[in-house]
Parts: sequence; structure tokens; C-alpha cells
Amino acid sequence: MTAPALFNRIYIANRGEIAVRIIRACKSLGIETVVGVSEADRGSLAAQLATRSVCIGPAPSRDSYLRPEILITAALATGCQAVHPGYGFLSERAHFSRLCAENGLVFIGPSPEAIESMGDKLTAVRLADAAGVARVPGSDKVTDVDVARRDAQRIGYPFLFKASAGGGGRGMRLVRTAPELADAMESASAEALAAFGDATVYMEKYIERARHIEIQVLGDSHGNVVHLGERDCSTQRRHQKLIEEAPSPFIPDSVRRKLADDAVRLARQVNYQGAGTVEFVYDEDTQQAYFLEMNTRIQVEHPVTEMITGQDLVAEQIRIAAGQPISFTQEQMQITGHAIECRINAEDAQRNFSPSPGRIGQWQLPAGEGVRVDTHCFEGYMVPPYYDSLLGKLIVLGTDRTDAIRRLQVALDAFVVTGVSTTVDFHRAVIGHADFAEGRVNTRWVEETFLSSRTEAATA
Repeated sequence: MTAPALFNRIYIANRGEIAVRIIRACKSLGIETVVGVSEADRGSLAAQLATRSVCIGPAPSRDSYLRPEILITAALATGCQAVHPGYGFLSERAHFSRLCAENGLVFIGPSPEAIESMGDKLTAVRLADAAGVARVPGSDKVTDVDVARRDAQRIGYPFLFKASAGGGGRGMRLVRTAPELADAMESASAEALAAFGDATVYMEKYIERARHIEIQVLGDSHGNVVHLGERDCSTQRRHQKLIEEAPSPFIPDSVRRKLADDAVRLARQVNYQGAGTVEFVYDEDTQQAYFLEMNTRIQVEHPVTEMITGQDLVAEQIRIAAGQPISFTQEQMQITGHAIECRINAEDAQRNFSPSPGRIGQWQLPAGEGVRVDTHCFEGYMVPPYYDSLLGKLIVLGTDRTDAIRRLQVALDAFVVTGVSTTVDFHRAVIGHADFAEGRVNTRWVEETFLSSRTEAATA
């Protein structure tokens, strides 16, 4: 049976490094690309590399990248057959996925139903329960302080209030003692409403020594679901990932196998099609792992998985959306070496990671065996103040974790950027820390150990 043909032209509903990444994948498949750009991104690398670029509005994302009707119009007007949403912006909006389908465009991602199921955290944990995947001890939605107090007694302190509709640390509050509960609940609900338009919050046990482990999955329209191993994303600040690595050398093999099986089972539960990531929290004290959420898009950190598997996840997304089966089986998927990724942001780590927009002067990238840089920047590029501060991602592949750290140290030393402040020096310090080398890192380590020790040293 002949496989369905790929698309002739794809519209990229995103910007920055992920837009460039999608363009490169499309070129490898012989597919033309159209990228919609705001007025601030007219001279971007994505605009230069795409087959065609079209301006979709003013610089603020609310007037350009977050206007689904404008994106649909641009895609149709330029003869595109499909839309790739990248990550962020509209990538996990079921409404956008439906709007694409209503206008005859293929959305390169899962169905609107899968996005809705996994996008609402409470619905997701209910589906996880149905699939036999353990969730973090917690509650259903809470709207009453008295009910929350009763749930707190059952769950135990400390716990988190979390936004049902959100992520990225917004709408989240840590509660360590009973007197904090009412104010924390009100604050979490207000932030959730402001950020996501939904004030619904729920409660979840706070795990003191946690590792953030996620499983990359792919599903297609032929009933195939495969996993591509795990990533350890424990090096975080304020619930934002900073450094990711794959595979995780810190979890037992029995846990590794269980999480992979759980992720595949959950993906099958929602008839998942496309690339997705099932996220878990691993309690180092009890060696128990619990389901957190599923991200229904390509992840920022997908390159570490590509490096250790040799698979092109974006190309697989495109093939799956075109109706083709996943190009490999679970038995054919092999993991080789160890990969680490650093997110290089235009931020000043010495000033509480404040954004640092401006014009890039020198832009010297590291190179060599096992070194990859995904970026949209170049010498003279104006880093705009309107968007995420990510300049690029530095990824290295080593024979093992020790070799990967060594290669990463060399690569960071060779990464030179002037004109804007970056997090290169911050990453250099983290990678060189004994705790990182020896694996004594959890989701609280950056703030409670690394940054606090630097602050104490600076004021001594």
C-alpha cells in the first residue's frame, strides 16, 4: 500500500528558534514553508530561510502570533495545506486546531479532543487514573476554603495549589502551614484567571526532593504508539526548565521502564496522534513516580532526545499529520550516549534574570563533534523586547554523562555573545558545580542551593 503523500507547503505559526527548526525539517522533506512574522520579526532568520514570509501584524503577540483568524487567513492565502504551531503561542489551543480543520488545513499536532483532555490538568489526572497511571496525591477542583482545609488534612502539608488550565508555574502557590492556606488559594485563583482565563485550582502534595522526568511519545493514525526514552529536566528555576538531559542517570531501571509503559498507555487512552510529552515527578525519598501532566506539542528540549536516538521528531510530526505511520518501531528505537541541553536566554542572571533585549554584536557559536546549536540569532540581530528571551539552545552529545559534561564545558567556553546579557556564564557555573557533576540536583536546587550560595558569597 502506498503511503500518503507529504504536504507541498506548510505554514509555520510561530517564531524564533522553533520556526527555524521547523523550516529545516521541512527542507529535509522537500516541503516549502511560509512563515508569518510580526513587524518586529520581518528581518528574522526564519523570514530569511522560509520559502516565503508574510507580515501578520504589529510586534505585540496579542496583535499577531496570538490571532488565530489572521494566521488561518495567511496560511490559506499562501496556498498552504497544513499548519505547524511549534510550541507556545497557539500550539495547545484546541480552538486553533478546530479552526484549521474547519478551513481545510491540517493541524500538525493531536486532535482538539486530545488537546482539551490533556490541557486541563484535572481532566488529565482523571484520564491517568483511568489508565492506571499513578498521580500525585491531591484533590479535585477546590472552590471553597473549608473544603480545601479538609483536603489539606488528608493530603498533608506542604502542598501546592495549581491552576487546572495552566502551567509554567503560573497559578501555583506553595502552602506549608494551615494559616497560609486561604491567602494562597485566593492568590493562585486570581493568577490563574489572569493568565489562563480560568480561576479553577486544585491541590497537589508537594514533594520536597523531586526530580522532573518526562517521556517522549509519538502516536499515529494507524494505532502505533512508541516512546523515545526519558529526559531529566530537574535543573529548574521557578518551575522553568534551564538544563535538560537524556537519558536520566538518576532513576532506577525499574522506574524507567514503568514510566515509559505508563506514558504509552496514557497516549493510547486518548488516541494520541503526533509528538507529545508525558511528565512525571519522581520522589527521591520514596523512589515513587507520579503523573503530572501531558504536553500536546513539541517540547523546547526535544533535541536531547533526537541526539540520543537519531530520530527527527519534527519530521515525524509532519509525516504523522500527513497520515503516514511512524517511521520506526519500538524495537528499532535505540538509545546511544548522553545528551545535555542548556537554554541560552537574553537575561542577566546577576540581576534576577531580568530580560536583556538589544542588538547582538559578536555572535560566535561553538562547534565540533557532538555539538549542536538551535538558534534564530546572528550578528547584528535585534533581540526584541516583546517575546520570550530564548536566544538558542546549546546541545551536546557525549559517550556518557561525564563525557557530555566535559564537551558542554568546552562548548560554553567557546560561546561568545556581546551586546546583550546572556545566561552562558550562569550555565558554565552550574555545569562546573560538584552537585551537578555528581547528580545532587532536584527541582529546588538552583534556587535553594546554587543561587543562595552565590548570593552569600557576593555579600560576604
